[in-house]
Amino acid sequence: MLDKFKIKRQMRRKRQKRIRAKISGTAKIPRLNVYRSLKHVFVQLIDDIAGKTIISASDSEIKIKKGKKIDKAKEVGLLIAQKALAKKITKVVFD
Repeated sequence: MLDKFKIKRQMRRKRQKRIRAKISGTAKIPRLNVYRSLKHVFVQLIDDIAGKTIISASDSEIKIKKGKKIDKAKEVGLLIAQKALAKKITKVVFD
């Protein structure tokens, strides 16, 4: 069972590496990273040149605590958009 998870983790890292070779974020046009676990949704805007996360949001910050995951994801999307507009970021590169 442990090998199954190890292989899954290795495959995920391999996909990430392949994507990062093609896509890079800057301070003006950051990379949008979405991580979806079984229970939560996490979103980050990343500046790859500086190696820093500019903005982050997750479903723990929203008011909806119960309900469908898709509704939580929509709320997280709206939250990250509001934060990005506050920092005058209008374009992102989707990871």
